[in-house]
Amino acid sequence: MVAAQRELTLKVQGVSKRFPGVLALDDVSLTVGKGEIVAVLGENGAGKSTLMRILAGVQRADSGTVVMGGEEVQISTVEKALDHGIALIHQELNLADNLDVGANIFLGREPRRFGWLIDKEHIRREAVGYLERVGLDVDPNYLVGGLTIGRQQMVEIAKALSIDARVLIMDEPTSSLSQKEADQLFVVIKDLASKGVSIVYISHRLGEVEAMADRVVVLRDGKNAGELKRDDISHENMVKLMVGRDVSQFYPHEPHEAGEVVMSVKGLVTPAHPSQKIDFSLRQGEIVGISGLVGAGRTELLQTLFGVTPALAGEILVDSEVRKITSPIDAIDSGLALVPEDRKQQGLILDMPIRENMSLATLLRDQNKGFLNCSMERNISQKMVEDLNVKTPSDGQIVRLLSGGNQQKVVLGKWLALEPKVLLLDEPTRGIDIGAKAEIYGLMEALAKTGVAILFVSSELEEILGMSDRALVMHEGRLTGELQRSELSEEAVMRLATGQSMEAA
Repeated sequence: MVAAQRELTLKVQGVSKRFPGVLALDDVSLTVGKGEIVAVLGENGAGKSTLMRILAGVQRADSGTVVMGGEEVQISTVEKALDHGIALIHQELNLADNLDVGANIFLGREPRRFGWLIDKEHIRREAVGYLERVGLDVDPNYLVGGLTIGRQQMVEIAKALSIDARVLIMDEPTSSLSQKEADQLFVVIKDLASKGVSIVYISHRLGEVEAMADRVVVLRDGKNAGELKRDDISHENMVKLMVGRDVSQFYPHEPHEAGEVVMSVKGLVTPAHPSQKIDFSLRQGEIVGISGLVGAGRTELLQTLFGVTPALAGEILVDSEVRKITSPIDAIDSGLALVPEDRKQQGLILDMPIRENMSLATLLRDQNKGFLNCSMERNISQKMVEDLNVKTPSDGQIVRLLSGGNQQKVVLGKWLALEPKVLLLDEPTRGIDIGAKAEIYGLMEALAKTGVAILFVSSELEEILGMSDRALVMHEGRLTGELQRSELSEEAVMRLATGQSMEAA
């Protein structure tokens, strides 16, 4: 069924929303047909999340209308949104780990007997039906905290179905899922759409969008930038609408001659893989990617280099000097910096402002007789906000309120203020939009040209191929090979990632 023939479930007309110093949405419109999968794309800060929070009743629009099934509705609270059949599944799942599956599905809407006693048998019976609809074979009495993230995602969908959701909004639903879990989710989404549930799908993974969406709506700078019908959906067309220009050279990396060896690793044994020894070196101005499948030990390697999980054996040399790195402080003192994979849990203090986050790594260096040097903190923060183009009204903004890409820039700024010799990046572009990715790539390139050695982990093969001078490939905790830029190809990387030898690659 083409979009033009669908009965409209949702119509958003002329919605605007202003925050102090920022016009987040400017006369935005959106339609979603019954059983249609509509992807909403845009760079971080484009207004996607604000629009979805308005539809879900988390925030209120300053102006505009929302029509459900031909009738204008007022969505002033989350409860009102649910009453109208709109459910939002957040990127960070909103489940109670200490409650069982059935209790989570009916949380806040528990059926009761005698007016006060929770009817657990009714919950169990009904929950089984909703779980079957999402293909999840799990006992409703099982604790949610014991489920994988992928299964928790299915519980969230079952919860939405239990309120008879007509519009299901999914915000980055595959960001924490394995490929197998993501494939199962896609099956469920298509099945729900076939049964008339309308899906609004937000993702930075354009390959998913290209495979799943019936239509793409793109926001840019808080406004409608355009839309693509099914036959027009392609990576190139989506990127063009998102950034407002053709992206012919997305990866800016230009190979150049590396300098002296700045770090070398000899016989390193990580706690995650105590039977494997790792050897490699890193030169000034080099960008070296680390590739491998899930569980290969890439993150664990970076954590060991940074002293989060000290090595069991082996040596780490920086500038030809053996360094004993048993803690992050030792690593910092040796000229290393680590931007972790999970910026919200490990890289930022979300409820503190940008300024205080930016200065976390330099507090000891810039102290004034044991006291916080407020002037230095302000200077560092303002310089980093400007240098990294952090989109914010001021450096006093609470970090939690920033988009994912801008949060990542704050994490980078915190470490760049130390002027590290070696920058360790773990999934530096995970969960950020295409425009912010381009900015991160540009920053990596600029740092390499100043002599900073960069060692980065990425699960995106295209990123490894596009940004690496060399690639180290891991399999089950060991380095299976090293590929020079001239040798880099998807086939060569994947052969090494699956444990085959260099000769086979």
